[in-house]
Amino acid sequence: MTVSPDALSDVLNRIARAAKACGRAASDVTLVAVSKQQPWEAIAPVLEAGQAVFGENRVQEAMERWGERRAGVELRLIGPLQSNKAKEAVAFFDVIESLDREKLAAALAAEVQKQGRTPRLYVQVNTGEEAQKAGVAPAEADAFIATVRAIHGLEVEGLMCIPPVGEPPGPHFALLAKIAARNGLAKLSMGMSDDFETAIRFGATSVRVGSALFGARARP
Repeated sequence: MTVSPDALSDVLNRIARAAKACGRAASDVTLVAVSKQQPWEAIAPVLEAGQAVFGENRVQEAMERWGERRAGVELRLIGPLQSNKAKEAVAFFDVIESLDREKLAAALAAEVQKQGRTPRLYVQVNTGEEAQKAGVAPAEADAFIATVRAIHGLEVEGLMCIPPVGEPPGPHFALLAKIAARNGLAKLSMGMSDDFETAIRFGATSVRVGSALFGARARP
């Protein structure tokens, strides 16, 4: 599999245009290249072209892929995290974007204390309240953020969401921004290949782009 050398430039240009259109600077938006399930020959050209922030769904897969290539790369865990993987996640990732329940908050807090290493944390909000999807319900987000801060002593950097497929994403991005604002959170991880320009308009500070960079993932 080969990736066009223009794919990264194209995505970065689209980010810049979307930011400019709503009076923001392109530098306000971080591109997270979603490398999950991609073969290394697809990732390598993007890395060599200067992309330094990558998103992974699974702890073990990320460790196998990036273990020997960790230098100079920021890794974000964007998939659901099991509490029993908290030790590895805290040790390996720079950012964990899928904090969504108190058991996980407790496990992460314990590992932060043990390891003396503090990944940046995002609370995932299930804006569509989909039963099959991870994330705290919007109505419970304020209380959960307060608990994470006060009870578990963790600092929350921002919020993340994945809008339902087939629904206009704008209202979901607006809801996430509103929850963030009233909790004093400046960072919003929202928007993927099909809707990241919309997400930028609603205040995204990072966008998670996979297929627009790498093409469609091969199915197992």
